[in-house]
Amino acid sequence: MVTRVLVVDDEALARQRLVDMLAELEPQAIVGEAGDAAAALVRLDQEPWDVALLDVQMPGLDGLRLAALLRQKPSAPALVFVTAHAEHAIQAFELDAVDYLTKPVRLQRLRQALDKARRWRAHAGSAETAARGGAAAPSSPPALIIHERGRTERVWLDDVVYLKAELKYVTVRTPQRSYIYDGALHEFERTQPQRWLRVHRNALVARQRLRALERVHERSASPQGEAFDGWVVRLDGVPERLQVSRRQLAAVREALRGEGAVLASDA
Repeated sequence: MVTRVLVVDDEALARQRLVDMLAELEPQAIVGEAGDAAAALVRLDQEPWDVALLDVQMPGLDGLRLAALLRQKPSAPALVFVTAHAEHAIQAFELDAVDYLTKPVRLQRLRQALDKARRWRAHAGSAETAARGGAAAPSSPPALIIHERGRTERVWLDDVVYLKAELKYVTVRTPQRSYIYDGALHEFERTQPQRWLRVHRNALVARQRLRALERVHERSASPQGEAFDGWVVRLDGVPERLQVSRRQLAAVREALRGEGAVLASDA
């Protein structure tokens, strides 16, 4: 399916750089340009667009106010902010932006943003179908807003493989990378028990990611040569295994039977 992307920025050079990057990432994409919010609204009213790449600071209507207007329209495009001003990220995500890129934009970050936009569009399409059938559906999938090393990013919970408590923070692991989140495991378990399964006092895993439960007898590579004799789970999307406590073993076995995953022998 051909992606239609509208680039909205008052600086011609900034628009051209994004157009060139899009041509490299998605040669088949249809790319349009608008030099300000007014021109963008005209194009958005006249043509269907899958993704809008929005600058924040523009003459007249700025990108945030433009996004607020677009969110009131049916079949709005996925919104990705591309700006030199990192301080507007929270407001952008409150307007349901799928990503927030700071200039100069790296090719890999733009690729990630387009992938997120595609997933958002797929979810929005499912929501429209559900609404036509009389069912309620959220406008956007559930997500975490993570602030890390001067960057703010939306991480959808459907992408999270596991959560692990590390001192005062939680490691949020996706197939692509790990994030540090300022929160507590018990809040995830309390608010979304259908999504998360506790495997250890310091770890929750996504139920849909469960793949196998295995008994492990192995010696550590450390100088002390400590041995581990216990149970671990394998998860879809990541190579690492997570330890299962004896207290949680029965619950993990039950969850795996429900998911149709592999239960290893006790050998």
